Amino acid sequence: MPILAGDKVYNASTYSRLSDDDGDKPESNSITNQKEFIREFLKSMPEIRICSERVDDGFSGVDFFRPDFQRMMMDIRAGKIDCVVVKDLSRLGRNYIETGKYLNEFAELNVRFIAINDGYDSANSQGQANTILLPIKNLMNDSYSRDISIKVRSHLELKKRKGEFVGAFAAYGYMKSPTNKNQLIIDEYAAAVVQDIFQWKLEGMSQQGIADRLNESGVLSPCEYKRSLGMKYTSGFKLNPKALWSAVAVGRVLKNPLYLGVMVQGKKGRPNYKIKASMDKPQETWIRVENTHDPIVSADDFETINGLLRTDTRIATAEKTVYLFAGLLFCADCKQNMIRKTVPVKDKKYIYYSCSTNRSNKHDCTTHNISEVLLLDTVTDCIRIHIDSIINIEKSLDFIASLPAQKDEAKKVDKQIEKLESEHEQAMMFKISAYEKYIEGVLPEEEFKQYQTIYTKKCEDIEKAMENRRQELDAIINAGTVKNEWIEYFKAFQSVDKLERKILVKLIDKIYIHEGNRIEIIFKYHNEYMAAIEYIASRTQHGNTELPVKEAI
Repeated sequence: MPILAGDKVYNASTYSRLSDDDGDKPESNSITNQKEFIREFLKSMPEIRICSERVDDGFSGVDFFRPDFQRMMMDIRAGKIDCVVVKDLSRLGRNYIETGKYLNEFAELNVRFIAINDGYDSANSQGQANTILLPIKNLMNDSYSRDISIKVRSHLELKKRKGEFVGAFAAYGYMKSPTNKNQLIIDEYAAAVVQDIFQWKLEGMSQQGIADRLNESGVLSPCEYKRSLGMKYTSGFKLNPKALWSAVAVGRVLKNPLYLGVMVQGKKGRPNYKIKASMDKPQETWIRVENTHDPIVSADDFETINGLLRTDTRIATAEKTVYLFAGLLFCADCKQNMIRKTVPVKDKKYIYYSCSTNRSNKHDCTTHNISEVLLLDTVTDCIRIHIDSIINIEKSLDFIASLPAQKDEAKKVDKQIEKLESEHEQAMMFKISAYEKYIEGVLPEEEFKQYQTIYTKKCEDIEKAMENRRQELDAIINAGTVKNEWIEYFKAFQSVDKLERKILVKLIDKIYIHEGNRIEIIFKYHNEYMAAIEYIASRTQHGNTELPVKEAI
């Protein structure tokens, strides 16, 4: 159809939008279809000349921070474009308020707006009946976006609670399973680097020292490693053109429970579907699921290192690793850390430790001085004695478990439990009987309440007694039959000759220094150790059993 003289010619911009990218194609199929649909429609409208085709592929309609949409608005405000054509109103936007604002701006700037599938054309007087429906359709598009957001959030929440991974990229050390994108599997190369980081930290290296070692060895940082695998990965932590390992990056690795096989998700989130920026969520709302994937480091190493990270383990300027006892020594009285001092005497240097509180104010605590030589010798001897004691405990537990008396003791406790169960059943019958008589009107309310109080208390006492007997029975049955992991943990160090930093932090929680060079060592698994000794003592006293190894007690 030819354009008649005097007919207005419109300089139009077509606009297409899709929320999610269509795979790896340069342009989503839906975008292509939208553009073709608009072009075909405009063939019958010669007064409209297409000057530009604006496309936002992979952008939500909830907000208008879209690159090509903003370019189109710049052209409109500059007077280059006076007509906008979309397939339907939802392509322009799904935010009721913001979409309405832009439609008003089109009207104020005399910009013709056409939404083909909605049958709306602002320049067509016959289509003005649809003007009333336009806000309604706009509101429906907004509601649709809200409903989709709620459904997606609920679906992701369910996946998180089931321990399924829902992130875009797996953390360093892992990768998504090729058969299940919600399952993490170990990346052997990166996992080896993670293990090195934990190992070096146990040996006393600082986070910065570890970062320097990785950079010097040419190990790619997590960001660069992902990009080397062809991933389109960006990070808010990256400051330089090529991201390097840093102390902060190493710290994030050391503190991440993911390497224990624990999935922690939901740390960040958006308040609602109209706000794009993610916000930190309270820690109590995080979703934590155990045993969702294979661990890279042991729980003992992880807990040991994170305990050290909470203490003062700074490295001296001239040193590459922390001092042997850093973060382990504390004053027995004020419980503050001990300070390492070097005293030069002629051609020799003497190293000793003293209370940090006393160094600050001599009136608040005493010195608690102790030489490093004495400390080293004493701690070495104590570790050997402690491991020997644990080996003796294991022998004693095995011996107790093999005694015939243990079987008799188990039978005895089992009969006690049966009797208690019978008493509990009888008490419950009395409670039910009292209630039935009260309902029938035979038993007065005041009397009924007295019976209820008496038998409720009796049931509770019996239940507590049964629980105690069951625990006792479990202890008798399981003693010596299930290998104690904490015993095996210490036995692994029984042939160690030289005291190293890694051994100290793996075996010892704290060392308290008393006045007079007295040392108190709190070993790992202290509670398990004391429980084993108490169990052995109770078994021998109860049954007059003579243990083959007296030192265990």
